[in-house]
Order: sequence, then structure tokens, then C-alpha cells
Amino acid sequence: MYDIFHLMSEVMASPVFSGQPRSLSSRGTVVLEAIKHAILTGALPPGRQLVETELAQQLGVSKTPVREALKTLAGAGLVTMSEYKGATVRTVDDALMEWVYDLRLLLEPEAVTRTVERGADLAPAAEALRRADTAADRADRSLANRDFHRALYAGCGNPLLVSTLDSLRDQTALISAAAWERVPTWEAEAEEHREILRAAQAGSAAEAAELLRAHVCGFVERVRRSGGL
Repeated sequence: MYDIFHLMSEVMASPVFSGQPRSLSSRGTVVLEAIKHAILTGALPPGRQLVETELAQQLGVSKTPVREALKTLAGAGLVTMSEYKGATVRTVDDALMEWVYDLRLLLEPEAVTRTVERGADLAPAAEALRRADTAADRADRSLANRDFHRALYAGCGNPLLVSTLDSLRDQTALISAAAWERVPTWEAEAEEHREILRAAQAGSAAEAAELLRAHVCGFVERVRRSGGL
């Protein structure tokens, strides 16, 4: 199991901490990605309190990049902030899944249809599939899957539609990681991804959108059958 101590050792080995001159924003990015990865692997489980001083000490940084990372993660829906409890890892439940996937179902098939119709570059989607197939853990797999979906809607031609779907990406990754902890269905989902990409590369916008719709609905149905989150 990928634990928090393994995570911290990897972060400390990063070039950001190797003595090379780097900017504060560069260091903050590594801190952000480290905490995000810990959340998505379960090293920082749902409901876990995130204490700035503890995380800063473990990461070997000041509290400032940790504080900024937690604010960013709260905006992405991975962390909740309370005046009394401070920052905690967001708890995933069936209601959150229904809300996130309902909105995706309303918007994503249309965005994919437009991407295919416009002949946008789909090479990033194929690369994301490759990364998912070789992922070291469920967090990497979930993030690669997130990138796959973005590659399919990013070329839709509507920046507002893209930004709306982008706002759901981290929450989708959190939900899928939590679901895979109980029912590891990523192999079936990977095959569905390949079929969606095949249709998109063939220029069949309607088929790609329909396969995507079935893929999103299928995930929710599988989670429901397993007893929910």
C-alpha cells in the first residue's frame, strides 16, 4: 500500500528539494501534487484532518505552500474547510457521485461530439490511455483516466464548457479512486475507453458520444450494485 511516508520520501527526492534554485510557485506545485496524490491513494483518507504544521514538517517546507495547496484542493472539491475543524479530506458518498456524474452526463457527451466533429487532435487521449495501462497505483490510474476524458472534450471549441468540465475532474478522480478501493473495475473501464477513442478517431461523433454516455452510466450502476460508496 502506498503510504504517506513513501509519498514524503518521493517528494523530498524531487528536483524541487535537490538544492537547485526553484521558484516558490514550483515548490508549491510539488507540495500540491504530493498532497493530492496522498488523498487519491488513501494515504490521507476521507475525513482525515489536514494540519498545516504537520504536513509542512513531513514535507520539509514552510506552512505557506501547504496552506496554498489546501486552498487549491478545497476549490477542486478534494478538501473541505471549516472554521472550527480546519481542513479535512472530503468524504465521498453516493450523493456526491450522483451530483458529479449527473452533471458530466449532461455536458460531456455534447463536448465530445463537438470535439470529434471539429477534427481536434486526439493524440493526448491515446497517450493518457497508455499511462493508465502502466499506472503504478490507483491514484496514477485515476489521474490518467481524468486526462483521457479531458483530451476528448478539450477540443470542443467552447472554453466555458471546457472549464465547467475541468471543475469536476478532481472530484471524479476522488470518486473513482474510492470506488476502485471496493470494486476494482478499471479493466472494464479501460476497455470502454478504448472503444470510445476508436469511435472518435474514426470520426463517428454520435457513436463516441453514445459510448461515453454508456460508460458514465455504467460506472454509476456498478457502484450502486456493489452497495455504494
